[in-house]
Amino acid sequence: MTTVVFMGTPSFGVPVLKGLVDHGYQVLAAVTQPDRPVGRKHKIQKSPVKQQAEALEIPVLQPEKISGSDEMKQIIEMQPDLIVTAAFGQFLPDKLLNAVKVAAVNVHGSLLPKYRGGAPVQYAIMNGDKETGISIIYMVKKMDAGDILAQQAVPIENTDDTASMFEKLSLVGRDLLLKTLPKVIDGTVEPVKQNPEKVVFSPNIKPEEEELDFSKPAFLVDAKVRALRPDPTAYTVLNGKRTKIWQSAVVDETTTAAPGTVVEKTKHALKLAAGSGTVLAILALQPAGKPRQAITDYLNGAGQALKVGQKVIN
Repeated sequence: MTTVVFMGTPSFGVPVLKGLVDHGYQVLAAVTQPDRPVGRKHKIQKSPVKQQAEALEIPVLQPEKISGSDEMKQIIEMQPDLIVTAAFGQFLPDKLLNAVKVAAVNVHGSLLPKYRGGAPVQYAIMNGDKETGISIIYMVKKMDAGDILAQQAVPIENTDDTASMFEKLSLVGRDLLLKTLPKVIDGTVEPVKQNPEKVVFSPNIKPEEEELDFSKPAFLVDAKVRALRPDPTAYTVLNGKRTKIWQSAVVDETTTAAPGTVVEKTKHALKLAAGSGTVLAILALQPAGKPRQAITDYLNGAGQALKVGQKVIN
């Protein structure tokens, strides 16, 4: 039986881990990030991968930093045939990569070399791409730079957000990995080097990048809303108050109003001007200190103060 050490943290890795077990691989350990406080109440929460590993009765290792850790020593002592990572969130040192008997491979959520880094799905949506995908690569110490073993494209629909794309990609990643691993193990896989001239990076989203820019066309504003949903959630300063925008829609209309101006307001609709004469409808939002609201509820409350022709976003 082929032995595997699996390394991952978010829900993206859960189908991959379960798929390995279901297909007869012996998973010696699941390595994941330490339990973290989540939400306003800072309740300590296990990662989705840890929860799945415990359900499968797989030993769990949780190093704060894998390099030089006792957990790394344990993995090396296990002498696994494979290390499989899926959104683990840390670099693996060469000493660990070199300890496997067959290979260390990564399931990455983009069509490499496009979108190396920690937020490939978010950038694909935010940039208005029509597709992204999965790359199975050999692991090297340089970020997402290993040779490509297999790829599969996945369309991005106009309604997709990061949550829905992660769900789709995790299933494609599972299936593509399971299809590729036998070729890795028997040596028949044909690696393809990444073209360095086509590398695009997708670093983790910084807090200052969460604000919406209404000078951009409506489709890009909406794309950013979807890219940052459900977390960390895009925001704007609406009528002087920081407001998270949970859901929006591009409207098939044009306007001469300045970006950020109210172009239509009814009991059930709020439409704002965006860049290049485009229009964006706000469907759900969350003013600071308030719960998430459908636009109808907002317009029946604080939104009553908004007027057509009023510039509410600078």
